[in-house]
Order: sequence, then structure tokens, then C-alpha cells
Amino acid sequence: MKEPPKFCEGTPRFAIWAGFLLMCLGMFMAILDIQVVATSLPTIQRALNISPEATSWIQTAYLIAEVIPLTGLFTRVLSLRWLFASAVSVFTLSSIGCAFSGSLSMLLVFRIVQGFSGGVLIPAVFSAVFLLFPPRLHAVATTIGGVVAVLAPTVACGWRLHYEYLVVALAVFDQCHPRLDHSHADASSGATPAH
Repeated sequence: MKEPPKFCEGTPRFAIWAGFLLMCLGMFMAILDIQVVATSLPTIQRALNISPEATSWIQTAYLIAEVIPLTGLFTRVLSLRWLFASAVSVFTLSSIGCAFSGSLSMLLVFRIVQGFSGGVLIPAVFSAVFLLFPPRLHAVATTIGGVVAVLAPTVACGWRLHYEYLVVALAVFDQCHPRLDHSHADASSGATPAH
């Protein structure tokens, strides 16, 4: 029988804060993606020479593929650390695919994969608040995550530049995996903390 999750009670180390901030960066990019593509649809339409009706599927594919309600299940199966690291990797690779897509069908495939992985990044950040920090710091960590989520839609840039920028930003973000404390980040899967 699995032990109940063990939550952080002491003062988090610098590495925990650094890992959490990197997780927030990943959430920022996932939310930013929605806004950037929404404002860039006319440019994408001209670049790929597609009809307005077909263009609407570029945004719809991402939103339909988001799996936010399944994040809790995935966290239990993989643990928060592995789920987030996997989602970031898939999101980054699909962003590369979007940047180099030469047709609507190819772009839609990568957008679906993006939506699937991006839908994990957002709720995982707020789950991390309760796994990585003691109750007295929940308000601080939640506020940081909330500010990042609100700031993301205010940033805009070209769609191809955006996808290439994602590759650089999320490559750095992959550093969050070793920074997150194993005992607390794996608590959600019921794993016994290593001593």
C-alpha cells in the first residue's frame, strides 16, 4: 500500500525556488503560445496559403488537445518531476515542428501535440506549490505563479520567431528537473523519499 504524500515542512532550499521559477517559465510559454498564435493567424494564413476556414483549426487544434483535467492522473502515475520534464520536452519538440511546418496538415499535427503537452504545464505549476512549499509560503508561491500567468498574454511577437524562441527558453527550463527536490516532487506518486 502506498504511503500518503509527504509535503514540505521546512524552509525550501534555493534549488527548490529556482526549480519552481523555471516551472513558471514553462507555464508562461504555454500560455504565451495561445495568445501569439491567436494574433498571428492572418500571417500564418498568408505564409501557408490557406483559407480563413482552415486557419481557425490552427488555434482550435491546440485548445481541444489540452488535457488539463488529466494532469492529476498523470502526476500520480509519473510523479510531478517526470511529468513536467516530459511535458516540457514534448512541448519544445512540437514547437520546433511548428516553426518548420510547411503545410496546414503538418502544422495541425504539431499543434495537437503542443496542446497536449502545454495543457499539463499550467496546472502542474500550481500543484507544485503544495508539494514543494510549506503552508506559510503557499500564498507567496501562488502569487508568483498567478503573476506569470497574467503577464504571458501581454507579450506578442511573430509566430515563427516565437516558436524558435521557445526552443531556447525551454532548453534552459529543462534544468528544473534536477533542481526539484526528489522527496517532495515525487510525493504525488506515493514514492518513498530517499534519505
